[in-house]
Amino acid sequence: MTTALITHPEGLLHQTPAKVHEQVGRLDFVLRAIEDLPLDRHLAPLARRDQITTLHDPAYVDHVLTSVPESGFAFLDSETDDETALSPTSLNAVLRAVGGAALAVDLVVTGKTKNAFVAMRPPGHHALRAAAMGFCFFGNVALAARHAMDVHGLSRVAIVDFDVHHGNGTQALLWDEPRALVVTSQQMPLWPGTGAVEERGAHDNVLNLPLAPGTGGAEMREAYAETVFPRLRAFNPELILISAGFDCHRDDPLAELNWRESDYDWLTRNLCAIANSCCAGRVVSVLEGGYDLPALAASARVHVQALLRAHADD
Repeated sequence: MTTALITHPEGLLHQTPAKVHEQVGRLDFVLRAIEDLPLDRHLAPLARRDQITTLHDPAYVDHVLTSVPESGFAFLDSETDDETALSPTSLNAVLRAVGGAALAVDLVVTGKTKNAFVAMRPPGHHALRAAAMGFCFFGNVALAARHAMDVHGLSRVAIVDFDVHHGNGTQALLWDEPRALVVTSQQMPLWPGTGAVEERGAHDNVLNLPLAPGTGGAEMREAYAETVFPRLRAFNPELILISAGFDCHRDDPLAELNWRESDYDWLTRNLCAIANSCCAGRVVSVLEGGYDLPALAASARVHVQALLRAHADD
């Protein structure tokens, strides 16, 4: 048994405007960085409409599905109107990002693999119930959590989001979901401006860990060890989902945290150790942000290597 990799060439077909940091090169760099690793490779399937409407407004889903332009870009982000855009070849990438996360859950929960990494784009953790936002159209990880609950009958699913930007969409989509624990660490202050400690969810099922600009790996490790890991162990999840954003890296252009590759290795190893102790190591990691391409590639590689090592650590 090895770590599953779920991806698809159509993830490279989602084009974005030149000024947007969420570019085709992100996925290309990640896939090249892990191409030599011994992974069980799967193609991400297309998500069905009814999978997406479990958390997103049906009218909004239809709006996305019918907004693909014949040329140029269709801008869907109601906040800025210049970042979250569909190109003529975007739709299958959007649907496979959702479908790939669901397939990863299927593989892990049914025991076909212990853990999985979903290398797709566009990301998803800013998508709201009825609005696109921050490069995201649908909540890939939140939908994967709902899939684990509704299709596989899980009653305790934890999400850990370590992207530098707060996963406001994941938090909003699962705010009133008692079966989910949503844990996010993020730089604050920083766009989108959410993620305060006081935001706790309708069932005390949200834990936010704001990090000050300049926070390095040592401070992050202390905060996770004191706050996040005890909460995860107490929740005793049946599955851990990771929103794996690598833009906390010191070289990332969109934020001001100072993590290094070794910090992603440490964090991944510890999350896998918790999963080994409570849910047979079941971890699904889904790519979110990361915009310095060499830093993204190096960080994603150590993250996947840590997932691979988790098999031996059980």
